[in-house]
Amino acid sequence: MSVKVTGLGIVSSIGLGVQEHEDALRHGQHGLKLPMFLNSIHKVPVGEVPYDLSDLKEMLGLRKNKTVTRTALLGMIAAREAVRDSKLDVEEQRIGIISGTSVGGMDLTSVFYKDYMVNSLCGRISNVVGHDCFDSTYRIAQDSRLSGYSTTISTACSSAANAIMTGCRMIEAGILDCVVVGGTDALSLFTLNGFKSLMILDDELCRPFDKSRKGLNLGEGAAYLMLERDTLRAGHEGYGYVKGWANSNDAFHQTASSDNGEGAFRAMSKALTRAGMIDIRPDYINAHGTGTPNNDSSEVKAMERLWGDSIPMFSSTKSYTGHTLGAAGAIEAVISFLSLKNSLIWPSLRFNQSDNDVRSAPESILKAQKGLKNVMSNSFGFGGNCTSLIFSIDK
Repeated sequence: MSVKVTGLGIVSSIGLGVQEHEDALRHGQHGLKLPMFLNSIHKVPVGEVPYDLSDLKEMLGLRKNKTVTRTALLGMIAAREAVRDSKLDVEEQRIGIISGTSVGGMDLTSVFYKDYMVNSLCGRISNVVGHDCFDSTYRIAQDSRLSGYSTTISTACSSAANAIMTGCRMIEAGILDCVVVGGTDALSLFTLNGFKSLMILDDELCRPFDKSRKGLNLGEGAAYLMLERDTLRAGHEGYGYVKGWANSNDAFHQTASSDNGEGAFRAMSKALTRAGMIDIRPDYINAHGTGTPNNDSSEVKAMERLWGDSIPMFSSTKSYTGHTLGAAGAIEAVISFLSLKNSLIWPSLRFNQSDNDVRSAPESILKAQKGLKNVMSNSFGFGGNCTSLIFSIDK
């Protein structure tokens, strides 16, 4: 059974909606700058969505005094677009929602913490209610009238990719006919401070795969895809298909990738096998490409293990959006479908020179690629949780 993609929705630092993202990608417009809303002592660039909580609530038609986490608000905006774009009557289907997140409601929990430290009696308990990762999924489901199966996946930076994979498996098993899949994560002081303590934030604009890279820029956003059984609506055109998927875990380290990219190698290999493409190279790889020395070297080595000196064209669009953590797999899935739609290879911005220990370099300029049919998208999480997805215009 083939799994068709019929709706896309996205919000990130480079745009609100699919069209704004396509325009930004075409023109090389990134969204990385010092934060406007996140009050941090660390002056590092981030990919912040340029709307405050009041703006987001107004877009959604919510009361200004309603307590909702930024994670949930971003997710609601992206999911609404995906459902609307699919033109599917969600109330008439066996439908579900599978959403990935790592941050959950930490943006409001940090507010509660500050209040509590001043006076333990006057902290607002309503700020804690949304802390749980499932709160955002529940609110998104309610907002888009998704009354069927609902679950949340939290596997760090591969969360949304695993949500997409899980949705495909449920359709393939006949449990659902259609499902909204993706992820949402908001910037928070907890995550910014945490990544700072790991010493993997770059205080300049990130440069994935470049020899001079020093680390990543955090980002925020949300993206969702409507997946459906390809026979659900005969003749209804979509964006393409999810053709292959795989998850592996090398359990090498809490935060680092193995030097030879074992987890990435296994995920990519198994995704190719699942797609029936073991002897066929993808036309393009939207790499995990965070900008950290360890991750980028490990990922390229894994690709060279698979394809030798003739690896597919690849790049990292985190150079546009920053690393959106649990939402990254879905944001980059939407960007991958925009690549297929337009037959374009998005560049890794600010790339100049490769490492000495690898033979391959990412695409660094926008490139038209005639006959673009298959795109692989990689999302590798902490703890070695690695997921690769393959999207295609053909079944």
